[in-house]
Amino acid sequence: MTLAIYRNPFTFLEAPWYRDLPDADVVISGIPFDLATSGRAGARSGPGAIRQASANLVWDSPRWPWDFELGERLKIADAGDIDFPYGEPQLATDAIQAFARDLLDAGKTMLSFGGDHYVTLPLLREHARKHGPLALLHFDAHTDTYHDGTTFDHGCMFHHAMNEGLLLPEHSVQVGIRTTFTYAGHPFTVLDASWANENSAKKVIRRIREIIADRPVYLTFDIDCLDPAFAPGTGTPVAGGLTSDRATQIIRGLKGLDIRGMDVVEVAPAYDHAEITSLAAATLALEMLYILAEKSS
Repeated sequence: MTLAIYRNPFTFLEAPWYRDLPDADVVISGIPFDLATSGRAGARSGPGAIRQASANLVWDSPRWPWDFELGERLKIADAGDIDFPYGEPQLATDAIQAFARDLLDAGKTMLSFGGDHYVTLPLLREHARKHGPLALLHFDAHTDTYHDGTTFDHGCMFHHAMNEGLLLPEHSVQVGIRTTFTYAGHPFTVLDASWANENSAKKVIRRIREIIADRPVYLTFDIDCLDPAFAPGTGTPVAGGLTSDRATQIIRGLKGLDIRGMDVVEVAPAYDHAEITSLAAATLALEMLYILAEKSS
């Protein structure tokens, strides 16, 4: 059968769409929320853009360099976008947590598309409720541990997550950081962008594995971890980031980690060009699914 890759894909990788709990291992969901942005808004359109770009990945199966087809080992369904009233951050937070609670209690693994990075906080609350405190593997240009008294802010989620006891700081890693922070007293290990670019992907992977070890981990990827040359469509672009190839190699190298939940956030397609950012996000999400599938074999 010839695949028409330019038809409108309403789901990620053309996975089955559902509203009730599916017979699936992994559930995709979109969170069109960007009320917590500090820079350019527009990430509420990210989930749709990632799904649209995923049409370019459907025909390539099995995905290079994997030697199996994703669907042979992993059942995937797309739940569409989470519903919540616009302009109400607390109600949106409650809706995200209720949605995640239902899926996690049903034994599903979540792959969520933001939305701005604030959405990771309500997701972390439910994952920690289900699995206990988690190691955090965080790809970003920013540490998102800032705190100026705000509650709904895409730059302070991990400050709140630490205070709420959701994370295992000694087993948490941040990759690609290249904005202001102080190493002294910082709760997480930072592999900054300069270090991650100067060293091999294998060395970055090895260091991540040393820190996380066998702890349950939540994986969150802010697309601004990538250099703006590879991801211009985001609200807070920062020069000097990772290439899409380097990030993909690192994600592939995470196979075997005890990943309990994942998200890709901060895609703002209004600032994109030729779907560069959306395609990068869709590709990283696909690699995340493959590492889950490889572990399940």
